[in-house]
Amino acid sequence: MMKHLMTLIAGIIFGIGLILSGMTNPSKVIDFLDITGNWDPSLAFVMVGAILVGFFGFRKAEKTNTTLFCEPIHLPGKTHISKELIIGSLLFGAGWALAGFCPGPAIVALGAGYQEAITFVIAMLLGMLIHDNLYEQLKK
Repeated sequence: MMKHLMTLIAGIIFGIGLILSGMTNPSKVIDFLDITGNWDPSLAFVMVGAILVGFFGFRKAEKTNTTLFCEPIHLPGKTHISKELIIGSLLFGAGWALAGFCPGPAIVALGAGYQEAITFVIAMLLGMLIHDNLYEQLKK
């Protein structure tokens, strides 16, 4: 029970952080990515903060190998750059630039009632289904 409560609290804090930082506002994100037009550099501070938290969090996770609830942590083992990674990164970046959402903020925006998030989340789920069913079959 305590594990679920702590997970809920962490998710709520993360969601509030995304809202306060503007990551759930598609126009703010698109303005950040528009470096030749109406550029808004404010999200760079959000990214730097996330990188710092992630850097120290991953260093601690690599040393302990367990969560606060003593469950094992499974960190990714791949360290090489593949064509799938490059293609996926390009698709992710293009979708982020066009829609102004990435998965986490889109789900928070959906929960906060942003209408734009509905289309994005549906497209994201369809993309996942296509990947899991069509792409994996073509890859074999």
